[in-house]
Amino acid sequence: MFFEGLKIGTSFFMETIVGFNLPEEGQSIAEISQWAPPETPWLILPVICFGALVSGLLVYTYAPEAEGHGTDAAIRAFHGEGRIRRRIPILKALTAIITISTGGSAGREGPTAQMSAGFGSLVADLLGLSERERRIALATGIGAGIGTIFKAPLGGAILAAEVLYSRDFESDAIIPGFLASVIGYAIFGAFEGFEPVFSPVAVEWTTGQIPFFLFLGVVCAAVGVLYIRTFYGTKRLFAGIFERYHLPKHVKPLAGAFITGSLVVALVYLSPETAIIGLAGLGTGYGFIQLAMYSMLPLSVLLFIPFVKILTTSLTIGSGGSGGVFAPGLVIGGATGGAVGMALHTFLPGMVPIELVPGFVVVGMIALFGAISNAPIAVMIMVVEMTGNFSLFVPAMGAVAVAHVLTGEETIFVEQVRNKSFSSAHRGEFEVDILEKIRVAEVMVPRDRVISLSPADACSQVFSLITSTHHTGYPVLDGDRLAGIITTRDVRELLAGGDLSLPVGERMTRSLVSIREDRTLEEALRLMIDHDIHHLPVVSAGDPGRLAGFITRTDLMLAHSQAVAARAP
Repeated sequence: MFFEGLKIGTSFFMETIVGFNLPEEGQSIAEISQWAPPETPWLILPVICFGALVSGLLVYTYAPEAEGHGTDAAIRAFHGEGRIRRRIPILKALTAIITISTGGSAGREGPTAQMSAGFGSLVADLLGLSERERRIALATGIGAGIGTIFKAPLGGAILAAEVLYSRDFESDAIIPGFLASVIGYAIFGAFEGFEPVFSPVAVEWTTGQIPFFLFLGVVCAAVGVLYIRTFYGTKRLFAGIFERYHLPKHVKPLAGAFITGSLVVALVYLSPETAIIGLAGLGTGYGFIQLAMYSMLPLSVLLFIPFVKILTTSLTIGSGGSGGVFAPGLVIGGATGGAVGMALHTFLPGMVPIELVPGFVVVGMIALFGAISNAPIAVMIMVVEMTGNFSLFVPAMGAVAVAHVLTGEETIFVEQVRNKSFSSAHRGEFEVDILEKIRVAEVMVPRDRVISLSPADACSQVFSLITSTHHTGYPVLDGDRLAGIITTRDVRELLAGGDLSLPVGERMTRSLVSIREDRTLEEALRLMIDHDIHHLPVVSAGDPGRLAGFITRTDLMLAHSQAVAARAP
């Protein structure tokens, strides 16, 4: 329904109102050659502004979390509570259809990810799933939705496991993702067909041409970093201006759309070549990638499409418009690859024939977005599925590897965490794992360094120790035997006029909770939580009445932090 809504909306706004016979992905050379610029280009401005205004009113009135590209929201939900409000899938679909079909530069991946994750959350509610199962349902929804709408079931399933982290995999989501992607793809294909998104173009390459693809990886890394920084810089700029001047957020997407529309209209009127560049900055832009794959765009156009698409995408989504960054990323990468391929063909026609340029377009799509999304494997498989160019796996592997290394920690999905140890979804597992490996004896304050009291000492001495040491609890020893423990809780009421000369033995806690020195920190933490205490006397493993040391919650937290820091890459 979302896909059909996009087709109907685009047909109505772009074709019927604007008169834009736009190129479309999947068309043959004969079909796509019939595309034509809009008959009344100035209509682009009121149409794109109308879409942005309606989308902004819907989003900021009913669901502010539906703002932006959607994938980050789905990732944030996975690492957070694992819940997405039930209204989000429908609202996200509606606002994305409005934004994209009226010319906003955005893709269908982000909305699909958030919608499908929302359905995963809904299923978890209906079936009463556990917290862990809920998150797997969320991730499965992301992979199945994206794999379905892009007709790339294998890549989509792997994306569900890869896109959540910058340097890790959610392995538990892979098999459920496979099943859900197969089911989604089968249902979607029954209505929309099973052909690849883009019409395949046969490409042959040789080993001697691989260095050219590695060079493309370097260029894609640079353009990808520019995309990330421009996108988030624009987002911060809009947020800062609207906050500083107390402007209503509902019209924030309208501001971005107005600048986008004005830029595109100006380029359309400037010259035939700039018209192509400007029109590629509207909507998903997939039709222009299909033109590039047919080698139907000149170098002068391919050189500028990436920069215009970066700008229009940043203005559309960075201002709060609803849509994904995946499709624009593929257009930016594809045009970058096409420009590099065309330039190499111009200067080295014998080594880079014109027939190889479509290969550069496809590899550029993979290298750029695979790197900036921190999902090189999934994106590589998805794009190959979308284009039907399975022969390009080897040059694509080289290019995306180079681009991924060069982009480093830069990412278009800022809600990604580095690995499972940084995710709330796995935080408990890693804390228990760390604490279970450390023995109490390794962390406790040993007996010879423990500050202790005797039952005969006056309670006034407890307050003196609290003032001088800032500790809040002390073991009480009768000779070398553990007799009890005294804490601020035991003597607090004496501050209100009690007898400070009372012996410690009358105020101390005798029903001791203690732990043996050979036990783990995880067991010590459990005892503290279960009994709501902050101190634990540590007793000898061979003699439970003899004090071996003393441990507090602060000691536990310090040990845990040091262990996490030691194991961090």
